[in-house]
Amino acid sequence: MAEAVDQTQHEFWRAPIPASKAVANPERRATCRCGTEFIVSSLYCHACGASRPGLNSARALEIPGVAELASLGERLGITTPALIAFLLGVLCVVGALAVSVFFSARTALDWQAIQLWRIEWLLAAIAAFAAGVLLKK
Repeated sequence: MAEAVDQTQHEFWRAPIPASKAVANPERRATCRCGTEFIVSSLYCHACGASRPGLNSARALEIPGVAELASLGERLGITTPALIAFLLGVLCVVGALAVSVFFSARTALDWQAIQLWRIEWLLAAIAAFAAGVLLKK
C-alpha cells in the first residue's frame, strides 16, 4: 500500500492502485486498457470510451420485460395494464402519422383511402387510451 501513496497526482475518480495489480485478473478486469478504473456496472470506459472486456454484449440488446414495464408504470403513477394500453395508443398515433409518410395521394380516391386509414388508426388510439383510463385505479 506504500506505493499507492506515490500516485497522488491521479484525478479523484482513479483508484491509486499499481498497474501490476490492475491487470492481475484479465477475465474480469476492473481497469481499462488506458489505466482508468471502470465505474460499477458500466459497459464502457468513461475516459477513453473503450468497451469493457468480459461483459456479455447481448445484455444491452434485451427487450424490456414485465418488471421494467411495472417500474415505468410506478414512476408514471399508473398500473401495468393501463401503461400497456397507453403504449398501444401511442403506437396507434405513430401509425396514423406513418400513413402519410409511406403513402402519397395521386388521385382523389387515394386521398380518401389515406384519410380512412388515418381515421382507423386514430380510432384505435382512442380505444386504447380509453381502455387505459378505465384500467387506471
